[in-house]
Amino acid sequence: MRHDQPAGLTGLGKFVSFLLIAGLICIGGYVYWAKTRPSGESGSVGEVSAHRPSEPPATDPGASRSPGAAAAAARGEDPATPDASGAALDLVETRRAPARLPAPQPYKMTGDVVDLELSEYAGYAGLIVANNGLEPNDDSMFARKHGFKLRIRLSEEESWPALNQGKMAASATTADVLAVYGRQFDVVVPAQIGFSRGADGVVVRSEIKRINQLKGQTLVTAQFTEADFFIRYLAQEAGLAVHMLPNLSARADPNKVNLVFAADAFTAGDVFLTALKNNDPRLAGCVTWAPKTTEVVEASDGRAVVLTTNRNLLIVADVLIVNRGFARENPRIVRGLVDGLLQDNRMVRENPDAHLEVIAKAFQWDQPTAKLELSKVHLSNGPENLAFFTGAIDAAGSFHGIYNSAVLAYGEVIRDPVDGDRFIDLTALKELESAGAFAGQSVAIAPIRGASPSGQLEVNPLLSKDIRFYFEPNSDELDGTRPENQKLLADIKKLLQISPGSTVLLRGHVDPGRIEEFRKQGGEELVRQQALRAMDLSKRRAARVKKLLVEQEKVEPARIDTVGRGWEEPAGKTQSENMRVEVQWFTLE
Repeated sequence: MRHDQPAGLTGLGKFVSFLLIAGLICIGGYVYWAKTRPSGESGSVGEVSAHRPSEPPATDPGASRSPGAAAAAARGEDPATPDASGAALDLVETRRAPARLPAPQPYKMTGDVVDLELSEYAGYAGLIVANNGLEPNDDSMFARKHGFKLRIRLSEEESWPALNQGKMAASATTADVLAVYGRQFDVVVPAQIGFSRGADGVVVRSEIKRINQLKGQTLVTAQFTEADFFIRYLAQEAGLAVHMLPNLSARADPNKVNLVFAADAFTAGDVFLTALKNNDPRLAGCVTWAPKTTEVVEASDGRAVVLTTNRNLLIVADVLIVNRGFARENPRIVRGLVDGLLQDNRMVRENPDAHLEVIAKAFQWDQPTAKLELSKVHLSNGPENLAFFTGAIDAAGSFHGIYNSAVLAYGEVIRDPVDGDRFIDLTALKELESAGAFAGQSVAIAPIRGASPSGQLEVNPLLSKDIRFYFEPNSDELDGTRPENQKLLADIKKLLQISPGSTVLLRGHVDPGRIEEFRKQGGEELVRQQALRAMDLSKRRAARVKKLLVEQEKVEPARIDTVGRGWEEPAGKTQSENMRVEVQWFTLE
């Protein structure tokens, strides 16, 4: 080697270095392009939602990702799942637990103005009318009667962190959301606002006729919203567990209802519609709210139908929620909020046309739209409020019934559930009742009947569930030593309570396990004789359950039908599986 050669690169070295640098530049450009390319079509922008989206909008214009999906993108992951045609389905990362809320702080008023945040939903019409619009004003019922002004801000962003931190005094949500966030959500519930009556819906492929047929199928919805709770509740009543998939490429559980998630319920409808149009078989349906439910069906070319809505399933209940620290320091203002809400709920309920102008202006709707959206809600009055919180309501879901159903429906997702009593404060309601504010009012929640030309219920029930009542051997008498029987009666009553106008069909069954024994003893003639006896026993067992429902649970006899099916429809191979009463639940649509 020549030690006196000048330092530097040879011609070949320079060429190799050039290639390496150029290659690194190309790789860097490709990585940047891959991270910033569009991941699929975004959710609908600018559509009027008839309900309460609770996912925050994306910060990038045109994007539609939840915080979980944004985090995935920051890590270089793409939450979008290709469908069968290669197009991207706009899904977000599945969360295994709700987000953590910031530490609670009390809200402090500025002057005489109270800040309240709502979303664009006709169910909040009572508060809008009581305030004579959105802005603080001297003509509002709150100013004239209670000495404070209300500033109502409309937003579709999730407001729970701000409410916890005292950045606003109050908001509204559905009872199931309280169960999801639990102890960390530092709010009180002084009143029910009303029930959603038709905004939420399950849209499925047209061959699916009941909830039970969703076993092993996958649906898309918005996580930790009332739409998520709606499908979980229905699955639970059908005896089906729910399984959350990380994405559509994951293997669906064949024995459960499988869920994937979009950033919001409108996007969930778009995702399902995209899957339909591209013949992607992995999605069986979506859970969303109006008008997206109708849009998906109309755009599906007959391949999708609305399986059910909550028009006559009163499990989506809106409640007023108030920052706990503020409520503790300002009971007079909480009483004023409840008074204004219920007084104008009644006014809008009794004469909606007189208030359409105020409602339409607040939500930037036209008056026909405002009237249509009001038809999808039930604005609760004072007696209905008291019945809702005490569990005395017989024609709809109660607060504790819905809250506890949410705890059960979400299962391990709610890791540390708290009792629903933690949220309730009926002080204002009881003071108003004592002052005679509810005089002349009564509980009145009627079924909404569809325009069926025959006037009859659908042939297919919404869902069916096998209930194992314990009977005395070869008898229609229930086994009095089994306390489970009383709980099962209460479960059937609950189905009827939360769905005005619904009916149940009790199908009695017996075990066919001795057929071969009868055949050996007396041939086909004995089998026929025993089959008739089995049919009679199954019919008497169903009738016995009906009798107990009428006498003990005070269910109207007209809402219960019975039939005996003998041993003709076994559910399994064991006696315990086949000795059952199947409950089929028919709801009005």
